[in-house]
Amino acid sequence: MSVWLPVAPCTPRECAGHHGAVRAPLPAAALLLTGCALTLLGAVCVPAVLLLGAAHRDRLIRRWAYAVVRAFGVRVTISGRPVRRDTAGAGELVVANHVSWLDIPLVAAALPGRMLGKKEIRNWPLLGPLAALGGTLFIDRDGLRALPGAVRTVAGALRSGDRVVAFPEGSTWCGRGPGGRFAPAVFQAAIDAGARVRPVRIDYRVRRRDTADSAGGAGVADGSGGGTGAVAGAVAFVGDDPLAVSLWRVVRAAGLTAEIRVLEPVTPAGEPGRRALARAARAAVLGAGQTAVASDSANRPAESVHH
Repeated sequence: MSVWLPVAPCTPRECAGHHGAVRAPLPAAALLLTGCALTLLGAVCVPAVLLLGAAHRDRLIRRWAYAVVRAFGVRVTISGRPVRRDTAGAGELVVANHVSWLDIPLVAAALPGRMLGKKEIRNWPLLGPLAALGGTLFIDRDGLRALPGAVRTVAGALRSGDRVVAFPEGSTWCGRGPGGRFAPAVFQAAIDAGARVRPVRIDYRVRRRDTADSAGGAGVADGSGGGTGAVAGAVAFVGDDPLAVSLWRVVRAAGLTAEIRVLEPVTPAGEPGRRALARAARAAVLGAGQTAVASDSANRPAESVHH
């Protein structure tokens, strides 16, 4: 992998612990099988879903993505103004902070769109062709010379009216620290296409012990209110954490809640250049309570194992 890509200081040992109620192995295994089966079912159904109109397709994808997150035992809370796809003019660039593999279905549960993916995914058995069929934009992230081509690819999708989803931190962060710098390249695509940028904030929390315990040993939420507590380390997919280990950790952890907030858009016309646009989007996502802009020196380039 390229040595210029960002990496978070988060590690599984330090960041991915769970401090709360735990499911028994049998219920956890049932959730794991259900979540994986529902994910695979959605991938297999992609050709049929593409035959639907945009409105019906988005509605179906939102329901499926929501069901996937819930199937892994995680409650979902979506807040913010509902967003309808604009059928005229340029599309929309959705940018979010990056914590986990759960981020992908979680964002799709609120704002279905074309995901950015590394080019190697195209060659994965079964999932690669299905991802391509589903509209994933494959980009080369291993060299600076490939960057202009990646920007043109994203800009072309935005010009055609597509919604594109990106995680501009370039790596996963556990959610406890200030987060990473938003790389400006993808924002150049929004500027070139004249597309608005839609910031989205993702948080994972552990419900209070009494709330989780009231769900009975399985820890499955009933969807009613309920307070949330500390940042959920169990969902953090960071460092060299194997996917299988992360999946099992999530289904074993009871009382998890995924929160996604759809924020007001940022228009390229209101910011002088891609770096300013990236900083404005990052400030919106990470909020006033955290460092608004991470300095380049605080985010030394390195490799990411998850992109």
